[in-house]
Amino acid sequence: MDELQHLGKPSNKPVDTVDLIEWRGDAIVVRLDCSEFTCLCPVTGQPDFGTLIIEYVPQKHLAETKSVKLYLWKYRREGAFNEVVVDTIASDLYRQIKPRWLRVIGRFHSRGGIGVTATAERGQQEYRPS
Repeated sequence: MDELQHLGKPSNKPVDTVDLIEWRGDAIVVRLDCSEFTCLCPVTGQPDFGTLIIEYVPQKHLAETKSVKLYLWKYRREGAFNEVVVDTIASDLYRQIKPRWLRVIGRFHSRGGIGVTATAERGQQEYRPS
């Protein structure tokens, strides 16, 4: 296992990958709540604010949360539609963590009277929590 790059260190720049922590336990559901998620509208360049929820059932690794935070920060400078952001985060984290199952839910605040909620899932449905 590689050394953790961000935990306990003064890292504060966005990153493209998350650090992994070895997992040897049973199937559990991990839920990460990011209530201050921000991304940029690709048309206006204005920030979109929302809550991002990441749930996954680890197989061999847990995602180290500080590196997840730094990974999510990169969306503060990248323009993409909310639905694309959620789908991209799900694909990136699924590829990196390799969990049994993963779901990313983005609940974005209303702009122009319409809020957006987008959900992306990856992995084995039998591990999906009820």
